[in-house]
Amino acid sequence: MMKELEAMIDMQEQVRKMMKIAREANMTITEIESNILKASINNQTINATNIAGILEDLWYLIQSNIKDWVFQI
Repeated sequence: MMKELEAMIDMQEQVRKMMKIAREANMTITEIESNILKASINNQTINATNIAGILEDLWYLIQSNIKDWVFQI
């Protein structure tokens, strides 16, 4: 009877340790997801800024070429 009781207590301790590990793993996964989301948002912002800059450069290039074309006509 005593051995069975000790085995049950040992099993409960192991379950508690596993639950602690699961909580810690869950927290780590949540932090990773948050970091991935932040990186994704930052990349979207950078990409949008780069595209806007390229469009602006193209607009100025077209504008300057139109002035040259008008001058030639």
